[in-house]
Amino acid sequence: MNLSVIIPCYNERGTICEIRDRVKSASVDIKEIIVVDDGSTDGTREVLEKEFQGDLFKVFFHEANQGKGAAIRTAAPHATGDIIVIQDADLEYSPEEYPKLMQPIADDLADVVYGSRFMGGGAHRVLFFWHMAGNRLLTLVSNIFSNLNLTDMETCFKMFRREVLQSIEIEENRFGFEPEITAKVAKKRCRIYEVGISYYGRTYKEGKKITWKDGLSAFWAICKYNFKS
Repeated sequence: MNLSVIIPCYNERGTICEIRDRVKSASVDIKEIIVVDDGSTDGTREVLEKEFQGDLFKVFFHEANQGKGAAIRTAAPHATGDIIVIQDADLEYSPEEYPKLMQPIADDLADVVYGSRFMGGGAHRVLFFWHMAGNRLLTLVSNIFSNLNLTDMETCFKMFRREVLQSIEIEENRFGFEPEITAKVAKKRCRIYEVGISYYGRTYKEGKKITWKDGLSAFWAICKYNFKS
């Protein structure tokens, strides 16, 4: 099975070429790399225009910052691989773990696979307690409403059969994408698996962007999409 890699990015000039190279060297069949620059102002756009050439790449530009969900909404219709993975442009999630996430889909056990930071499986950088606590709380609330037993709903490392992701209307523009997509794949009765992954978290000084405000938005998205008919 081959893989379409969606990379939403915003002000990631320092990491975008490294993540490109790591994706390309992953031990899977990469069908295409779809990058959406979400209104970067740090020179990321110029790097993409210069360094992301060739048939492997599809690059799109938002003129203004809209958010991760909006970037995925732009990219998803252009994916042609058997499987789609969301790969953040920072270095927090490792492309070397694609085979691990792909295996349940390749074995026809899963339609969706989440890479869980809380199941073990690899090295984890020790960082923010309250981020961890917030992630676990949001996962718990999401599980209550969706009747799933996920350990890490908020993970950014999500993999889908192409037809699953392309059949879902993505409405959230920002980080509300994570609880939205979880609610919607649960309602579609998709077969969902989790796989333990490594996690190389960043500090805010190193470029981390999510804040407590995004946590509130995620809570609202959990309520909205689990109760929405």
